Amino acid sequence: MSSQEIPEENRPAERATDEDAHGHGAVAVADEQNPFANPGLPPHEHRIQDIDERAAQRSERVVAFLFTVSMLATVAFIASYVAIPKEEAIYVFPIGHISALNFALGLSLGVALFTIGAGAVHWARTLMSDVEIADERHPIEAPPEVKAKVLADFKEGAKESVLGRRKLIRNTMFGALALFPLSGVMLLRDLGPLPETKLRHTMWRKGLQLVNMNTNEPLRPSDVAVGSLTFAKPEGLEEHDEDFQKQIAKAALMIVRLQPDNIKDKKELEWSHEGIVAYSKICTHVGCPISLYEQQTHHVLCPCHQSTFDLSDGARVIFGPAGHALPQLRIGVNDEGYLEALGDFEEPVGPAFWERG
Repeated sequence: MSSQEIPEENRPAERATDEDAHGHGAVAVADEQNPFANPGLPPHEHRIQDIDERAAQRSERVVAFLFTVSMLATVAFIASYVAIPKEEAIYVFPIGHISALNFALGLSLGVALFTIGAGAVHWARTLMSDVEIADERHPIEAPPEVKAKVLADFKEGAKESVLGRRKLIRNTMFGALALFPLSGVMLLRDLGPLPETKLRHTMWRKGLQLVNMNTNEPLRPSDVAVGSLTFAKPEGLEEHDEDFQKQIAKAALMIVRLQPDNIKDKKELEWSHEGIVAYSKICTHVGCPISLYEQQTHHVLCPCHQSTFDLSDGARVIFGPAGHALPQLRIGVNDEGYLEALGDFEEPVGPAFWERG
């Protein structure tokens, strides 16, 4: 639409003075004394939105539409996070089968971010002032008049952003920016207290037999020789189980047989069977598996950071960065003569965690 087609009352005649003040259209002529004369800024060309209110309103609706799409995408992100099971997969050409949850989260989050950015760019390019301003260099230290000018420019920029007049843009922008952070808030729910009491309990329960990790056979007291170290797992836990790694990381045991007279801790002696003691294999420092045993001293050593525990004295820490003793599992013998657990650990296994108390 040319300026001849715009009604006289819609033309921004008042901007002519501003353009003159900023040097628009001013051209300096090069001569022998000044071969590199400043040509000045080219004449300013008005956009259609500057001279036609109907075009400005169309741009306003486009910006509001993009911000609204961002709000809907944020709601879709939250709904997907809550409603879509993490095990569900979908086929997406040409990628193939992927996680439905990851696809929904990525798509909705991408749309929410893109439409906020696209709306802001379209707003700036079509509705905010696009008058070019040339400003001379000034010292780094700002004098009072420069500070006053910056403040005045800021107020002028706020005025030219038409944020106060374009209420539809303002309201939808605030809505998009207010809803979008909820996506990050939803991700924080995995930090916590969702594990509830899962870190405090293992598979061990009363009557569950101790199974040798190497032979996969139940253990009898006669299978554990004095001074030997045997690793055990709960009965019924197999390596092909889907949650094997999760369960064995908490339930792995080391079985050691000591002479009853060598056991210094009274509770340890009561929870043992004929000198056979069962302790968690998981180091209480950072969760490494303990595998080194000193027969003469009854010490076990974590290979990661050399935390050392005394199995003859309640598995207390005698060296290294571990913060507390290894938890002991109370054991006995069932009617068939196999070693069995008489309950679960009384305290969480492995490293301390923030809500352990």
